[in-house]
Amino acid sequence: MGCMGISEIQPEHMAPPAAKYAHAVKVDNADSFLFTSGVVPMMSDGTVPPSIEGQARVVWANLLEILKSSQMGVANIASITTYVVAGEQLSDRLSAVMGVRDEVLGDHRAASTLVTVPALARPEWLMEISLVAAK
Repeated sequence: MGCMGISEIQPEHMAPPAAKYAHAVKVDNADSFLFTSGVVPMMSDGTVPPSIEGQARVVWANLLEILKSSQMGVANIASITTYVVAGEQLSDRLSAVMGVRDEVLGDHRAASTLVTVPALARPEWLMEISLVAAK
C-alpha cells in the first residue's frame, strides 16, 4: 500500500467553491478513518458559551481533542458537516461559524457542508459539527 493522501478535487469545468472548502476530497491508502458524532459546544465543566463564536471555538477545541486522541490533526480532516440553528441573526451566525472554521483549518481544505436547522437537542446549543478524518 502506498502513502496515505488526502487530495482536493476541483473539476476543471466547475466553478470554484463559494468559500474556503473543497467541492470534494479523495482519500487514498488510508489505514484508519475517524467518524465523529455531532460535537456540541459544551465545555468540560458542562457550560455553554452564549455567543455563536464562543460556541464555534468550543466545538473546534473539542474536535481537535478528538483528533489528537486518535493521533490525527487538522490535515487528516476529509469532510465536515456543520449544523447552525437558523434565527434572526443567521448571516452573522454563519459568518462567525465559517470564520472560526477557516481559522482552525488554515490552508487545509476539506469537503464541507453547512446546514441550517430549526433547533438542536438543547435550546442553548446554536451549532454542532461532525467530521470524518483519515490516516
